[in-house]
Amino acid sequence: MIDFCNRSHYNKGNKRSEKVGETMLTEERHRVILNLLKEKDAIKIQDIVDATNASESTIRRDLTQLEQEKFLKRVHGGASKLQGKLKELSVSEKSSKSLHEKQIIGQYAASLVEDGDCIYLDAGTTTLSLIDHLPEKDIVVVTNGLTHVEALLQKGIKTYMIGGYVKPVTRAMVGSGALDSIRQYRFDKAFMGANGVHAQYGFTTPDPEEAQVKRMGIELSREAMFLADDSKFGEIAFSKIVDLDKAMIITNNLDEEHDTAMKNQTTIKVVTA
Repeated sequence: MIDFCNRSHYNKGNKRSEKVGETMLTEERHRVILNLLKEKDAIKIQDIVDATNASESTIRRDLTQLEQEKFLKRVHGGASKLQGKLKELSVSEKSSKSLHEKQIIGQYAASLVEDGDCIYLDAGTTTLSLIDHLPEKDIVVVTNGLTHVEALLQKGIKTYMIGGYVKPVTRAMVGSGALDSIRQYRFDKAFMGANGVHAQYGFTTPDPEEAQVKRMGIELSREAMFLADDSKFGEIAFSKIVDLDKAMIITNNLDEEHDTAMKNQTTIKVVTA
């Protein structure tokens, strides 16, 4: 990390223009911030200001630097821990998180489906939320999500399930069998899920085999959309799927920093209730 000299800050009248704590070395402030994150999964800017006696603007710069160095993730009003590169929640664990956000994202995504579309529906709980809102139109769905099949059949939607190995954690079909199977199809639209969305590292997921199937689904589609709630921004999982420019993003919220970093790379649609 860059270490700045320990110096006092004065205004033109030779008076202190910042708090006494501004003289804390950058490295020391960073250590304090990371120690706070060890105690909590998320911290507020005000918590850091109180702990370091530094100004809010200084702390915002610190958080930006630490995020660039991949020590944390900026969130609205503070910072949170990054997920582990290989960490992957089960379907039941994911189902209880960000329920409202997933529903509004799914509802908007479903509104993009047109009569006669052949769509690819990626495994995942956010893509699962799309099914409830699918219009009663003449469409065909191909999916690698085992949990999606029953919901699609209940809607009376013509459904194809690709083959392969059933991954126990995500209930996704993966592996060489899944790749061979999906190559038989071509899609108008692909609705995808990801564990991480990052300006530099693109869309990522923990499992290389699952990343391959996702990538193939995108390649075989006329257009692709990632359904990602705002908790996914700034996260980087182990395996890259594709760069941001390969698909648009549908999300529930996007802070200014992520918007600035991503706006020239892809189209982002923010939907609210």
